[in-house]
Amino acid sequence: MLVKSLLIAGVLVLPVPALITGCRGLLRRPGLSRDDPHDRASFVVLVTLRLLTLVLLFLLSGITLVSAVGAMIRDVDLHGLVYVFFVLDLLLATLVVLTFGRRERRPARRRATPAPR
Repeated sequence: MLVKSLLIAGVLVLPVPALITGCRGLLRRPGLSRDDPHDRASFVVLVTLRLLTLVLLFLLSGITLVSAVGAMIRDVDLHGLVYVFFVLDLLLATLVVLTFGRRERRPARRRATPAPR
């Protein structure tokens, strides 16, 4: 019972917020210009890979949550593959948070110089 609740808490703490922040950062274009067609093609590939990662994260989180909640309700043991899905889910969530799920840092504002007196 404790392990199942830890699995549920683990999925709700890291992968679900990573999924939300990853959706926000899906179309962000750091360092790519909008005019160059080569950058446009690389942007399409980048967005496709990000979307594939988010879909995989969603599926792994859903499978882990449904399995853990179902095992708690029915009071049965979890299959060994659920633990593998949980670890993969945590690894993918870490990947999303460290790459495109981060907030974009805005450049610091320059301080206004005081007018000469």
